[in-house]
Amino acid sequence: MPHTFDTDAEATGLCAYVDASPSPFHACEEAATRLERAGFARLAETDAWPTDRGRYYLLRGGSLVAWSSEYADDAATPFRVVGAHTDSPNLRIKPQPDLARAGWQLLGVEVYGGPLLNSWLDRDLGLSGRVAVRGSDGVEPRLVRVDDPILRVAQLAIHLDREANDGLKLNQQQHLAPLWGIGTSPGDFREYVATACGAEPADVLGWDLMTHDLTPSRRIGRDSDLIAAPRLDNLATSYAGVQALLAAVDAPPAGPWVQVLVLFDHEEIGSMSERGAFSTLLPAVLERVVRAAGGDRDHYLRALAGSVVASGDMGHATHPNYADRHEPEHQIAVNAGPVLKINAKGRYATDGLGAAAFAAACEQAAVPMQRFVNRTDLPCGSTVGPTTAALTGATTVDFGAPALSMHSAREMCGALDPAMYAGALAAFLSPA
Repeated sequence: MPHTFDTDAEATGLCAYVDASPSPFHACEEAATRLERAGFARLAETDAWPTDRGRYYLLRGGSLVAWSSEYADDAATPFRVVGAHTDSPNLRIKPQPDLARAGWQLLGVEVYGGPLLNSWLDRDLGLSGRVAVRGSDGVEPRLVRVDDPILRVAQLAIHLDREANDGLKLNQQQHLAPLWGIGTSPGDFREYVATACGAEPADVLGWDLMTHDLTPSRRIGRDSDLIAAPRLDNLATSYAGVQALLAAVDAPPAGPWVQVLVLFDHEEIGSMSERGAFSTLLPAVLERVVRAAGGDRDHYLRALAGSVVASGDMGHATHPNYADRHEPEHQIAVNAGPVLKINAKGRYATDGLGAAAFAAACEQAAVPMQRFVNRTDLPCGSTVGPTTAALTGATTVDFGAPALSMHSAREMCGALDPAMYAGALAAFLSPA
């Protein structure tokens, strides 16, 4: 029987997960907490792994891989993998950020990914991420989260830019530095961070810190059938993947599979990092799962040959004010089920076999499925799907949940979609 996800519970759960995850590091820790409650044991990459079948996960910075080998029958058992990413476009703090101009104290930031820059103006912003601190046993990472409204990127008044409404142009170096105090000399950001993470300033050796919008996620609309939240791209998929894995491990599939969830960092900047989709993270973990079960390289390659990967990232709902920007024959609606993504140029990894696997999962879960293609005369975005397909050779399908305002500081999706999203992924991980 397919697992049934409660619509209201999943909408509330998504909002709670997003609010608990202002950075990729927090998103992974929040996912890990939920996995541990379901019996997943944390492993270190530097340790030898247990040979017993079971539920395990590991963290590598802002990336997470979790798997259950409970339903494997031998070392060459193929994988069912759900993939997503934890990072979102934002403003990230520079290594030497302290600035002072015109009697104001500011922080230098770099633009991360491809945000809608105007959406970051005149918002109350907090600070979150990871700090590297000198400890008694060497460098140790500490998570930092400041939910006080300490930062604000102030927009220029209309009186001083009468043409702003005709097309706002923002220089990333000059116009995006957030204010955080008043003074003719720069503030001391390192000292502030040291206090936030309980360290001495001299022991703060580096950071991966970013801004986040402080407006809580919430249901909106006349009938409360929409969700407005930051970072839906792609925490909505990360959340659905976690929920799906938790359901799937308690629902034995019809055949032997190793069920896997991978949440990658750095998708928004091309995935080329030690923990991005271009890294060895997923292939290395999958091979070690095989070897822990007593297999060798041949068993690993056989397992990959039979594996299927579902790569999830948010999709574009048809915008009512810009309907001409969408493919006319592939209109996408919120609250109408997950979206199968197809692109003839390979920007999405979906082929006929992958599409069939995802369509079968939606059918098993009794949820509707939509199909998306981009307008032929507009460039198409991409996901971790093509990269994962190239590195593993596994059949791969790209899918998403429909949203508006993608890459804004605050995005929007349907309140009915999280339950359908999780249901389809649970069925994919545990096919009948």
